Amino acid sequence: MKIYLDAMGGDHAPQATVEGAKEALGRFPELTLELAGPADTVQKEVERVFADAPALRKRLVVTDCPDVITNDEAPVLAVRQKKNSAIVDGMLKLRGGAVDAFVSAGSTGAVLAGGMFRLGRIKGIDRPALAPLLPNGKDVFLLIDCGANVDCRPEYLAQFALMGNAYMQGMRGIQNPRIGLVNNGAESEKGCILTKAAYELLKHSDINFVGNVEARDITGDVADVIVCDGFVGNVILKFMEGVAGTLMSIIKKEITADFRGKLGALLAKTAFKRVKKTMDYTEVGGAPLLGVSGNVVKAHGSSNAHAIACAIKQAMAMVNADVVGDIEKRLLDVAAPQTPTEA
Repeated sequence: MKIYLDAMGGDHAPQATVEGAKEALGRFPELTLELAGPADTVQKEVERVFADAPALRKRLVVTDCPDVITNDEAPVLAVRQKKNSAIVDGMLKLRGGAVDAFVSAGSTGAVLAGGMFRLGRIKGIDRPALAPLLPNGKDVFLLIDCGANVDCRPEYLAQFALMGNAYMQGMRGIQNPRIGLVNNGAESEKGCILTKAAYELLKHSDINFVGNVEARDITGDVADVIVCDGFVGNVILKFMEGVAGTLMSIIKKEITADFRGKLGALLAKTAFKRVKKTMDYTEVGGAPLLGVSGNVVKAHGSSNAHAIACAIKQAMAMVNADVVGDIEKRLLDVAAPQTPTEA
């Protein structure tokens, strides 16, 4: 399996991306990687990181993409003008079948624009969506959208629900995922114009729609897929990350405040490690960009090497589960006319 990795994407590139590539190659013997970015910069980092791993180095190729798209640029314009960037080159190679998946921790807007205009959308999808898996105490839930589409129409949210439904069935094995719509109240009449209209569409769809979900219940295992527009989703995602970090800091401060706390922490050390791992976004790796005609994973901008490796793992899982094909099939099933049964 061949994965295309944007070497210059993220706050800690190219160090984190190259080190993450090495970790992924060490974990998955069936994996080969195409690492793209300015050749001189990337090659220098590859030589440093892979100096002690010549066997792994043989499964990696460096592609010269001198253009780098930054977070400060207008995404659509950058994708149009910077044709020699890793994001554009990777999307075109994914479309042509030269690689099986694309991974980047770079500009979210550029990845979205590249997916839409260079890779292309799945038929029946108006707007692709970013959909990370997040912890809910029992297992995980899928949040869709978390930032790709700030302004949405009701039909976009209905499409997000269909894609989330297909993803959780294919990737998590949940046969009939519960779909919830983020709102400021559980009652059907609550909400803004967007959520009220989306509620009606979801209520009359064939998915397992469980109704509106208030913010306090999102992590309470009330739904397997949480649907919202990208603005709300991004706020939820960043708030959860902030709360998790604050809680871990408070716990660390309190358990080291006195002898009894330190003793208790020693006894509960293993449990604390499990909690930390559950709340750690690096273990998830990134958010799939659902709705484009290829396997695309957008890693967190602050990803370290382990997070990059986990994003590559997630991309491999998407390929193996044929997530894109499954979404296409389910959309066709929804669009297909129903044959009337004989009385």
